[in-house]
Amino acid sequence: MTPSGPVSHIVVASEAATGRCRVSHSTVKRTFVPLPLSAVSIEDEFWAPRLRTNVGRTLPAQYQQCRSTGRIDAFRLTWRPGQTPVPHMFWDSDVAKWIEAASCTLATHPDPQLDALLDELIALVASAQQPDGYLNTHFSVVEPEKRWTNLRDHHELYCAGHLIEAGVAHFQATGKRTLLDAVQRYADHIASVFGRGPAQKRGYCGHPEIELALVRLYRATGERQYLSLSRYFVDERGRPPHYFDLEARARGEDPRDYWAKTHAYTQSHLPVREQREVVGHAVRAMYLYSAMADLAGELGDGTLLAACERLWEHLCSRNLYITGGIGPSARNEGFASDYDLPNETAYAETCAAAGLVFWNHRLLQLNCDGRYADVMERALYNGVLSGVSLDGERFFYENPLSSLGQHHRQPWFDCACCPPNIARLLASLGQYVYGRSETEVAVHLYVQGSAALAVAGQEVTLRQETRYPWEGVVELRLEMERPACFALRLRIPAWCRSASLRLNGEPVETDGRLERGYARLERTWRQGDRV
Repeated sequence: MTPSGPVSHIVVASEAATGRCRVSHSTVKRTFVPLPLSAVSIEDEFWAPRLRTNVGRTLPAQYQQCRSTGRIDAFRLTWRPGQTPVPHMFWDSDVAKWIEAASCTLATHPDPQLDALLDELIALVASAQQPDGYLNTHFSVVEPEKRWTNLRDHHELYCAGHLIEAGVAHFQATGKRTLLDAVQRYADHIASVFGRGPAQKRGYCGHPEIELALVRLYRATGERQYLSLSRYFVDERGRPPHYFDLEARARGEDPRDYWAKTHAYTQSHLPVREQREVVGHAVRAMYLYSAMADLAGELGDGTLLAACERLWEHLCSRNLYITGGIGPSARNEGFASDYDLPNETAYAETCAAAGLVFWNHRLLQLNCDGRYADVMERALYNGVLSGVSLDGERFFYENPLSSLGQHHRQPWFDCACCPPNIARLLASLGQYVYGRSETEVAVHLYVQGSAALAVAGQEVTLRQETRYPWEGVVELRLEMERPACFALRLRIPAWCRSASLRLNGEPVETDGRLERGYARLERTWRQGDRV
């Protein structure tokens, strides 16, 4: 399932006796950052129609579902006992993911009506914030006495994470701060509640998400306290005495009665650096590993990257469907035993495939290793995209690989995490196509369109023409005012049996140019150069 290659590519030295690689993680750094959504246009025959459907059909349909089911009105905080529907404890995350999807859409498809609708919805969300900064509809009106009493099951920090991601996305797309300011206040409140201080809770969320969201908030604001809080949540996870057992006893429960039976379900069975196998709920795993990769790059933490690589190897060699789907078991919405990958009963949750994309994209930013781009591409074209119908209005939650005809996409779900997750991933697709460092440009995915970026002190427009995935011919044209010296990395997919390069019509040998699955061309580039 995975292309061959060394375990890591941060610093690699050969060992002649074994032919293997000795690896040092001493220089972990986030090097290849994605381009802003507004800098990338997608104009191909495969993705562009799906993105138009996402804008024109999916987003309106999902907004109506959020409104008709009560998810949006829940932010009015007018619910009273005996009324239906009762705001559910993870409804906020569905609305937050829709806001993120709509915000990313504005970055690439400006729309005054959508902009105004977002302003109205965000004002409503912000109005639900409590004086101390807390922002959760269920625990503000339905069970206020249970705030922060069951981190294992109650999704409070998970919902907070998605609200934070929405606030960052809306700010980056529009420059407006209403939601960003609200989620910063919420994050500040969370930082006052959780930590290792004498009056703080030593807890973390049963469903990881807050961790990666806090890194995004740090990157958007420059406030390092959010990075520190993310690090705390990741470092604290799984340390003895187990927090979920302590809080269960505080609720008057016996920890042995835990419905999931094992803390592996929440990836809190061991501290993260000691984990060697992917276990438990698949979506939770992907979000946790995404945060670990983010923190590895921001903090230069080679131990977190080493853990990610062990887990990645275990997942991709023993627990990955050919479609890029993960998590075969409905019982735990996640992993079973190694090589247990049935077809008809495959769970392969859409959110899990999206999470696999998120994780591999973050690993790709650390070292531009084609292994991660290969898995990301496989999941995007298969495990994710199967989750939405061509008309954009019906969705799969689980994705079996065979069916007797009884499995059909649905317009919505009581647990509706998957539909808006697809919407936000498709709306942000441009971020996955390219990567940029100070001196290099990487092409991770072959998608017709263009990208505007700065590299080696020069503004460059990169135009890509291709009928990929139906044909393998790709032409890249560079436009710039002045010549500039930088490297262009072109991914050679692992499935590709042979590849050839031409530069301005002349053949270029690939021998000696291949680095971790990419052909690297370094030269002084000029206006009109073609690859």
